[in-house]
Parts: sequence; structure tokens; C-alpha cells
Amino acid sequence: MFQVTQNIEFCYGHRLLNYAGKCRHLHGHNGRAVIVLQNEVLDDRGMLVDFSDIKSSVRTWIDDELDHRMILCESDPVVDFLKSQGEPLKLIPDNPTAENIAKLIYEYTKSQGFPVREVSLWETPKAFATYSEV
Repeated sequence: MFQVTQNIEFCYGHRLLNYAGKCRHLHGHNGRAVIVLQNEVLDDRGMLVDFSDIKSSVRTWIDDELDHRMILCESDPVVDFLKSQGEPLKLIPDNPTAENIAKLIYEYTKSQGFPVREVSLWETPKAFATYSEV
């Protein structure tokens, strides 16, 4: 089995609803998405996936959709206010936990035809969450 991994760093903000800890407040992270692709065969170039293909698709999407944005649950009460202030938002149907952001990146990567095995989101240098369908 062949695997390739791409690390993509980005900055984002969020807050967690129905949470009693510090993360209930708006705050930011210097995050790192670790995207692992896997397949049993290589293409005619001897590659699983060209790293530049991941960059032009997934990295570009993360830069455009997640980087320097508040990732919030679409039902968060602060959404209307932040929209009125012109703040860049990424709204998702679920609480924007590291687990759900990893799943969001996984689903986008898969939708682009990449043989994604798993995506981990490092929220801090010591803590990460992983999503896979296995």
C-alpha cells in the first residue's frame, strides 16, 4: 500500500457551543491539516498523487474557505453580528470542533477525487483530531 501525506498550515477562529471550557469564547488557532492519501497502485509516472495536484486543489480550497476565517456552527448566535461587520465566516452545520473540521477537510478532499485515507487537524502543537471512514 502506498501513502503520501501533505501538511497544510492555516489560521482560523472558532468557538464551541454547549461547552463549559475556555473554547466557548471566540478564539483562534494556528492549525495544521495533515492529509493522508492511500492507494495500492501508482500512476504511469510512478506516483500515488503529485503533491502539486494536492496543493492546487486542497491547499487552495483551505486558503480560500478556512484560512483567516471564523469557522462557526450555522446556528451560533454571533453569526448575524459578525456578518453585519463584514467578518469572513465559514459556517458549518455542526459544532466547529477539531473533529468536525477534520471531517470537513476530508470530505472536500474526497470530493476532488483524491484517495484520501484520513485527515488530522492539529489544533495546537500537542493536540489533534483525526477523521477517516475506516
